[in-house]
Amino acid sequence: MASVATPDWLAQRGGAVQVSTKRGTWLVLLEKSPQYRLVPIPAAGKYGCEVTQTVSGCRLEGSGTYPTPEDAVRGGLEDLRRSLGW
Repeated sequence: MASVATPDWLAQRGGAVQVSTKRGTWLVLLEKSPQYRLVPIPAAGKYGCEVTQTVSGCRLEGSGTYPTPEDAVRGGLEDLRRSLGW
C-alpha cells in the first residue's frame, strides 16, 4: 500500500495522515488523535473514498471517482478540507 502525503492545509493545523493498522484504511490525526477514517471503496470501475468521523460515525459524502486507492484518499482529503471550511 502506497503512502499518502499529509497535505499542507492539514500540516499547517498540526494534523497528519497516516496508514491505519486496518488494511486499506488511512487516518486523519488532529492533535495526534484519530479524527477521521478514509477508506477507498470500489465505484464504477474505479475508486471513491468513504470519509467517516471516528467519534460520531458520521459520514461525509464523496465527490468523485479516482483511478487508484491512493488518489481516492487524496480526493477524500480534499472533500474533508472543503467540509471543514479550510
